[in-house]
Amino acid sequence: MIHKILTFILCALSFEIAGGQTKGIVVADSVTHTPLPNASVFDRHGKLIGVSDAKGWTTFISPELYPITVRYIGFNEKTVTSAEADTVLLQETFNELPEVLVEERTNKVLHMLAYVREYSTLTTYTDTVFLFREKMVDYMLPTDKKVKFRGWHTPRVLTCRSYYKFTNSNGLDSVGNKSNHHFSWSDWIGTAPVMEIPMNLRAAETGVDTVKGRYSPTEIWTRDNDRISVSVDVLADTTSRKWVPDLSGFFISNLDFDQFKLSFDYRNVVEDSISPMDLSGYSFSIESRGRGHDMFRFNRNNEPYFVSTLAEVYFLDKEYITASEARKWEKRQFDTGEIGIYEPMDAPELSAQIMELVARVNNLDETEVRLSLNPDRNLVSNNVGRGNFKIGHRALSLLKQMTGITYYKAHRKFDKKWTEFKRTDKKKKD
Repeated sequence: MIHKILTFILCALSFEIAGGQTKGIVVADSVTHTPLPNASVFDRHGKLIGVSDAKGWTTFISPELYPITVRYIGFNEKTVTSAEADTVLLQETFNELPEVLVEERTNKVLHMLAYVREYSTLTTYTDTVFLFREKMVDYMLPTDKKVKFRGWHTPRVLTCRSYYKFTNSNGLDSVGNKSNHHFSWSDWIGTAPVMEIPMNLRAAETGVDTVKGRYSPTEIWTRDNDRISVSVDVLADTTSRKWVPDLSGFFISNLDFDQFKLSFDYRNVVEDSISPMDLSGYSFSIESRGRGHDMFRFNRNNEPYFVSTLAEVYFLDKEYITASEARKWEKRQFDTGEIGIYEPMDAPELSAQIMELVARVNNLDETEVRLSLNPDRNLVSNNVGRGNFKIGHRALSLLKQMTGITYYKAHRKFDKKWTEFKRTDKKKKD
């Protein structure tokens, strides 16, 4: 009897200890101490090891993984050196987008320019393909249903850089800037539609509102004056799929998702709803498994594979243009060698492991490697800007000079002013 009691106590203690290790650290706002769900956590090697839950908690983090780095869209990242820490407080970034002006009533299309950084991994039982990619993308969003222009709210790639690392079961690896395995999710996640703000947050200066899903919180809204952040767990409820309308087909197919979380950061919100006009950035973390060969085009002897993508999107500039200008922009062919990649100042520094991968890829003899291969249109030039390049209207202006919109606008304004000049001159002569 005593033996059974001791065994029960030991089992209970073991369960309690193990249960205590299911929670790691809590991530919160440094000012309001509001928990930050969906914060990304990277280990000492720069590998994503998890995201925080609805209450800001991470799972247990082993001491040998420290120092860790915690990142959340709209906040400065923070490095934690000791496993004894139980709370990580992140400071909000205060970078503002340039003021957006509507010059004319005919400007019914919102054009947005953004920088994207992603980390994607494809894993099989024998091989691993890791991808780090940087991209310049744009979005074209009609703001009036009467405008006969469809546009696009998922990111269209203007130019990008890809860095791959291939590792086999023996630990041997190779690198490159091209891969036949198209497994990234980053091109499928775009801006969310206009969403109504929960009633109890509309008149409040600060506050938190949680929308419950069937089994767990599906949306967590946090308001701090004119700033609103929304964390979405797409798998918590079918209603959450409204945040990713372009992926509806994948949810009814044979593709399995293990994790699908989004975070949106809105600034200067003054209405009772949030829209892409207010969006300063967003991030997402997706883990999928199973089939989906039509999408990823990866299949070797029916070998199962697993895919994960973490991506961060930073908006650099926004401008209203006419539908005519938008159509001309849409039809332009881009020379990726002429367009640089411009990082925003609030984007975190790349980890040492990513920098090492970038250096290895850049040191490849591309001439020898590509003699028998078709060029990858996703590759870009070596023009990279950071810090000393003023992000904002100048970046968008340079791109528009290349694509011709500035040319068309200049001629339109010139013709308009010339017509006004002739009318004024005629009146004077009369």
